[in-house]
Amino acid sequence: MIRLLRALSRDRSGATLVEFALVAPVLLMTLMGIFDMAYNTYTTIMLEGAIQKAARDSTIEGADAKSKEIDEAVAHAVRHITPHAELTFARKAYSNFSDVSEPEDYSDVDANGTCNDGEPFEDINGNGSWDTDRGIDGLGSARDAVLYKVTVQAPRLFPMAKLIGLPETFTAQAVTVLRNQPFAPQEQRDGALVKNCG
Repeated sequence: MIRLLRALSRDRSGATLVEFALVAPVLLMTLMGIFDMAYNTYTTIMLEGAIQKAARDSTIEGADAKSKEIDEAVAHAVRHITPHAELTFARKAYSNFSDVSEPEDYSDVDANGTCNDGEPFEDINGNGSWDTDRGIDGLGSARDAVLYKVTVQAPRLFPMAKLIGLPETFTAQAVTVLRNQPFAPQEQRDGALVKNCG
């Protein structure tokens, strides 16, 4: 019996199995994290490519009648990779590239950095209120610069995200700005009404 115990104490054949049992959970979590990150990156790249093509298709005359088809083409490209993705589309038109995402001009009479207390502003987009973005919703007209933004939300590929504190959904956004083709004279928006901030 003593010989058997000595033989067992010198036997190292099961050590590898024990070591693997200790290392395996960490290895698997790392691999799933890498796969999840690669999957999300691939989805983002597909979204970028799809939005570039869609934006080019949106710049031609009559594209406003086809905007639903253009959005569906982007959704199809993304859902080919991420079947349960939810996509949100937004388009804003500007007179120039320099106007993209710029606020409407106003006179900051009280120098507080906010349009308030009856300060005058140019209502460039014609909605009756001062906005931090002067763009007009939609594709605009000929020669307008159009900001096309698509946001994708999709469930993560691997369910272990909760275990390490990540949200259960993955969010990606792609943005591009292109000028509409010169199929007609550009609409003039120089006659913006001067209004007062509330």
